[in-house]
Amino acid sequence: MRTLIYNSRFIPILAMLSQFPITVKTIWQRFLALIIMLSLAFLWIILGATPVAFAQANTVNYTKTNLEYRDFSNTDLKGTVFAAAQMRGVNLQGSDLTNSILTQAILFEADLAGVNLTGALADQVIFNNANLTNAIFREALMISTRFNGAIVTGADFTDALIDRAQVRQMCQRADGVNPITGVSTRDSLGCP
Repeated sequence: MRTLIYNSRFIPILAMLSQFPITVKTIWQRFLALIIMLSLAFLWIILGATPVAFAQANTVNYTKTNLEYRDFSNTDLKGTVFAAAQMRGVNLQGSDLTNSILTQAILFEADLAGVNLTGALADQVIFNNANLTNAIFREALMISTRFNGAIVTGADFTDALIDRAQVRQMCQRADGVNPITGVSTRDSLGCP
């Protein structure tokens, strides 16, 4: 028979632990909780949480910068931030701005022919007198955005959120079909 000899400094710890008896049921519950947490962490990694972190780390940020008359033509600008940027006369022709942020940017007289702004956050942007020929604005958020005098021939606005007054204004001059998506500009705007 074996006897346990306790060191006197461990007696208070043992007394405290005895108030919370560990049973087979509590061990099983802790094991299940651990398995569930590890499973959720594994699913979070597998289902794409890691690429999002990489994308954010590599994002270019032009917030509140003066980019007037710069040439960004045929450039991969996915996820780039242009919030409140001064972009008068900028050349973005053929560039990919998928999921970019242009909140409060000024793109007066800019060339956005063939640009892809799918999923972009472009609220309160000024596209006045801009060339939007064959541009793609699918699922873009464009609340309080202005298109006065903009060329919208062949532009695709499918599922974009645009103020009703701006849609009516663009419908007056909307024509053409987007060569990439095959969608009529008038249909994408919901013109009568």
